[in-house]
Formats: sequence, C-alpha cells, structure tokens
Amino acid sequence: MSRLVLLGLGHAHVQVLHGLAQSRPAGVDITVIAPQPYRLYSGMVPGFVAGHYTLDACVMNLQGLLARSGARYVASSAVAMDADAGAVTLANGDTLAYDWLSLNTGPVMDREKLEARIPGARAHGLFVRPIEAFGPLWSRLAERAGRQPLQLAVVGGGVAGLELAMAAAHALAAPVSRPGGRVTLVTGGTAPPAHQGAGVQRRVAAALRRLRVDVVPDTCVGMGAGQILLASGRQLACDAPLLAVGTQAPPWLAGSGLALDAAGFVAVNRCLQSTSHPGVFAAGDVASRVDAPARQARSGVYAVRAGPPLLANLRAALQARALKPYQPQQRTLSLISCGHRHAIASWGGLSWEGAWVWRWKDRIDRRFVATYGA
Repeated sequence: MSRLVLLGLGHAHVQVLHGLAQSRPAGVDITVIAPQPYRLYSGMVPGFVAGHYTLDACVMNLQGLLARSGARYVASSAVAMDADAGAVTLANGDTLAYDWLSLNTGPVMDREKLEARIPGARAHGLFVRPIEAFGPLWSRLAERAGRQPLQLAVVGGGVAGLELAMAAAHALAAPVSRPGGRVTLVTGGTAPPAHQGAGVQRRVAAALRRLRVDVVPDTCVGMGAGQILLASGRQLACDAPLLAVGTQAPPWLAGSGLALDAAGFVAVNRCLQSTSHPGVFAAGDVASRVDAPARQARSGVYAVRAGPPLLANLRAALQARALKPYQPQQRTLSLISCGHRHAIASWGGLSWEGAWVWRWKDRIDRRFVATYGA
C-alpha cells in the first residue's frame, strides 16, 4: 500500500477528498491530518460578521466527505517534519511516515513574528486566523457591542481586512448595537484593497464612506490596553483591534529540509510539487510558485482552483504517470462583500457592484459549502 498523507484541510484538500470519494485509486492508504474535521468557510465569514448568516451556516462539516473518501482522520497538526526521512511529527506526539505528502494547511498567523513586528499584539490583538477560532470570538464581540459602544480597529489593507471592517461597521450600526460604536481601518499606507485596480479602489472608497468607516493610511507599530500605536506617532483609541495583516509560513517548515522561498513557504514547481522532494506536494497559502514573478509567487491567482490540478497530479504520482503543469488563470473573478447585502465584482480591469453582485456571491458561497460540507 502506498501511504498518502494530506496535511491540512484547506480548500484544495477539500476538493482532493471530494475527487477521491468519487474514484479512489487502488492500493492507497489515505490519512488526513487536521485539528478538526470541519472548516469555517472564509468566504462567508464577512456575511456572518455582518449578521447575514448564522455561524452554523458557514461551517463545512467534513466528516461525511472523509468517510466517503475512505481516509483515516487524525485530529492533530504538524509540529515538525523530516522530508528526507519522509515523516511528520504531530502535536499529539505521534510520528507519521508517508510515501506521498500533500500540504494544504491554510493561512497561518505566526504570533511570535507578529509580536516582533507589532509589540503588544499577542496580549491585546484579536487574530482573525485560525478562522475557526475567530467565529466564536466575533460572537462575543457582538454581544459586547450590544451592551456598550465599541471602538473597533481592523489592521490590514487587503481584501480580508477590508471586508471585515465593512461587515463590522454594518453590524455595529444595527439596531441591536448601542449608538456610538466606530470602526477604523488601518491600511498600512496603501489604498484599500491592496493590489486591486483603481476602479475597484474607487468603488471601495465610496462603500467605506457610506458605512462611515474611518480609513487611516498608516501602519500599526504597537498595541496597548485600549489603544494602538501608529508609525506616525499617533495613538488610536481602540477597544478591540482585529489583526488581518496577512499570513506567515508555518514555523515548523523551517527545519523540514524542504526547499523554501525567502519568506519560508514551500517552493513548488508548475506541477505543485516540491522543488527539492518529489514526494511532497503543496498548494494554497503554504506554497510558493518558483516559476512565477516574485510579486505573484504567492498571489491568489495561483491558489484559486488549485484543488483539481493537485488531485490530478497526486493521482498521476500514485500511478507512476507523468505530472501535468498547472497553468492558473491570469484573470480571476474577485468578489468583495460590502457590509450590507451589496458587493463589488471585478474581472481584469472591469468592475461592477450592487445588490445583485451580493446575491451572486451568496449563491457561489452557499453552493461551495453545500457541495463539500454535506
């Protein structure tokens, strides 16, 4: 039996399991390692924060998918890896050997690295990753906002921070919240959302004004009790600072023996295969494409729809067939929710917005959860 280990239950691995459930290769023992057998679907989290969805509606229960794929599930996570020996050490103390390994662990926010960058973040910041922990955290914040005005700051100028700020502003303006609540978006100096075109940025700026979100084009350099510190020297009053400042590589990769990029992510080729260890594959937030330009190596365009090509190449590897390069779309549909039931769509240099875009996004998100979480 060939031993295939799927480490993590990111979106690509959810799609891989779906494919294996439909047609499982003979002679393969499959093990899935993840902290829990469910996922909080990140695409619906802004809608949950805004009050459009219940938390349960955003959860993908993957136990049925795991059973249909015939995979053995281990409730743990990696703490170390020896790629030369073909083994992963788990948080529960076990060491698991593999013949083939696929990494799709999802976004990671390294507390130590962020503390070095933003002193006080570990003591005072509210981390949006892991997303499964953020759901209950927001529920507690929403209850608090119903008792007292809440001064909330979202740190991060990317799409995740932007959507979170607009969703929170919508929620704090709801009748159940006390008046006087305020949401501030600290962008890090860029116009939100970072890395989007001018047309989308103009639409976003108008949406932020409608929701009365204060936009601060400054960088957060520290956090204290009831305040955050900015690079300009300004101190911003804040009851709840939400950190959405991007993700870091899992710390245990540093000693794994795998080839990594400068930021510590797994270096993969066009087939999503490790450049140093052919028996290891990686996709999504943990991977970095060595064939892509530096600024695009970890761009979402290379992670979107990585599941099917990852599945195809895992099948090929297990059956000793040639791998096929994954050529991602250079243009992808981007959908940004704007707090209330309104959203902005972009495709290349084109953009649209309206309630109909939100309904479009809602259908896509619900279909994804229903397809893989049943």
